[in-house]
Amino acid sequence: MQAEWSGLDRYYTAALRVEDSALNGALAANAAAGLPAQDVSPLQGRFLHILARLMRARRVLEIGTLGGYSTIWLARALPADGRVVTLEANPAHADTARANLAAAGVADRVELREGPALDSLPLLAGSEPFDLIFIDADKPNNPAYLEWALKLARPGAAIVGDNVARGGAVANVVSQDPGVRGVRRFIEDMGAEPRLTATALQTVGVKGWDGFSIAIVNETA
Repeated sequence: MQAEWSGLDRYYTAALRVEDSALNGALAANAAAGLPAQDVSPLQGRFLHILARLMRARRVLEIGTLGGYSTIWLARALPADGRVVTLEANPAHADTARANLAAAGVADRVELREGPALDSLPLLAGSEPFDLIFIDADKPNNPAYLEWALKLARPGAAIVGDNVARGGAVANVVSQDPGVRGVRRFIEDMGAEPRLTATALQTVGVKGWDGFSIAIVNETA
């Protein structure tokens, strides 16, 4: 089925005119730099962009920059005074992302903080809260990222988690895979958290079988 899933994704991407030279250039630069091919798909990037615009987001937090492909999508959705704060642990990935953001013309709307996210997140405490938080980093730490997202989000903010199906492995209650266990705890913590209303959706396409979660921070707990 992978060929059919990928074919339909390619059709949607072309028919909806999702790609452009800056985005394709970022993906090419990531590949040339040897970054893992873990970027969101073009359609998923457009989804994040539309979500940010629907929310009229001005402040976005991204946990996991990689080469900046999703960062470009988010930054393009913001008003002139908007800001994406993006966190990346790997120095080589951060360098590639900086070049991609500059080439895409959005570097002025992005603050890239280099270092482990769990070191960077406490430094954001007390700053203006975020309207949208995108969690797309190391999955074993997803539960800790969710805790910080709740501290840093405004009421009404959206928290989006990527790669929450992992080829269906997340349904395996006895899995010892750290990534699967991290996502399971992340999902279960959202379900138990009275401050959140959350859902998760499976997806298929060029990224295979996976999914994303989305939660809204309730105005009142």
